[in-house]
Amino acid sequence: MSELTENVPAYDSDIVVIGAGAAGLMTAIHAARAGHLRVVALDGAPRIGIKILVAGGGRCNVTHHVVDERDYAGSTPAAIRRVLSRFSVADCVAFFNQLGVTFKQEDTGKLFPTTDDAHTVLNALLQAARDSGVDLRWPIRVQSITPLAQGGFEVAGPWGVLRARAIALCSGGKSLPKSGSDGLGLELVKTLGHSVTRHVIPSLVPLVSDAQHWARTLSGLAVEAEIRVVSGTGRHIISSINSMLFTHFGFSGPAVLDMSRHLMMERTRDPDASLQLCFLPNLRHDLPKGPKHNAKLSCSLDEADTWLLDSKAQTVLSRLRERLPERLAKTLLESAGIPTDRSAKQIDRERRRSLAQLLCAAPAHIVGDRGFSHAEVTAGGVPLNELNVSTLQSRMCPGLFMAGEILDVDGRIGGFNFQWAWASGFVAGISIAKYLDS
Repeated sequence: MSELTENVPAYDSDIVVIGAGAAGLMTAIHAARAGHLRVVALDGAPRIGIKILVAGGGRCNVTHHVVDERDYAGSTPAAIRRVLSRFSVADCVAFFNQLGVTFKQEDTGKLFPTTDDAHTVLNALLQAARDSGVDLRWPIRVQSITPLAQGGFEVAGPWGVLRARAIALCSGGKSLPKSGSDGLGLELVKTLGHSVTRHVIPSLVPLVSDAQHWARTLSGLAVEAEIRVVSGTGRHIISSINSMLFTHFGFSGPAVLDMSRHLMMERTRDPDASLQLCFLPNLRHDLPKGPKHNAKLSCSLDEADTWLLDSKAQTVLSRLRERLPERLAKTLLESAGIPTDRSAKQIDRERRRSLAQLLCAAPAHIVGDRGFSHAEVTAGGVPLNELNVSTLQSRMCPGLFMAGEILDVDGRIGGFNFQWAWASGFVAGISIAKYLDS
């Protein structure tokens, strides 16, 4: 690693990229390639690229085979679309192919490296950065950014001072703080005239249920379910059909992670917003997976009740086992106060309807989430309307560019957040080079 000296020239580099994760590396590579510029990338973590290495269970879900603005929340869909359109999934695949990384597509639409090893992705990015002339330095934690009177910026920390003509802030949000994205970047950007959304919360994070909720007795069990966020008045806000996992603390799995930010963000406006679990997601007909706004629910109370009654002489337990794991079936029967040896017609209407309610809209009794240390991404950040979305340059501070998770954009599970990092990093990288060239 290069040593920083106190006796620096007017500018030590053309560009300083703060944060060398997915978005930072992408920004640095494309800035260096586009302008043959002196680019220094700083990262505060003791190990570079931690989020890349832990993603997808260590395999790194690089992107998804189909991506559009509907897969994201936060800033306006039109602004998100503008950025995504500049660097498509096809562009992403071609870029990594050029670096020697090939992909395989799974049934879910997720794209993983054929090696099933996240190191393949990180090593390719690091080599591409070095081949482009990027000076990578870590652990170098930036503690202040000061605009200079003659233009450019002074970046400083306990390690010393670095001056650059322009900077790219790619320091992440607050998720997985051990990776270096502990929220400092959000504080730094405020000193440069920007705002941060009022609420910055964990996204794609497991949810914690009430300690007495029956779900905790099912730890380790995975099922297909529809997870719904509903308002305090019972209005359906958004739902997702996918796999969910019962845990010792509550709930996890793709469907729950996708709905976590929607529930917790809704609670900032409506403290009575809640989560419902539907265990008959395909009772009416097969529905596509993924989040849905204002869609018809996959199963109503009357439909669940009718399904139970259609079992005729079957025991209710036998009927439930047609669609549910036995452990879950028995737990729901116990919760509704129904013996396992009874048929639906042997159960009084009130208890049968109680069981139907648990099948189609069981309350999850969420008391919180597992926090940023367990979150895959951050919801909230710098609003896109404070940047020129064609270049991702600040409207408040000329020469300041941003990319990645520091912006108010967060995607659902499945590689969408990486695609945002690649796309926004590409836009920021080529734009900062053009800015300096002009």
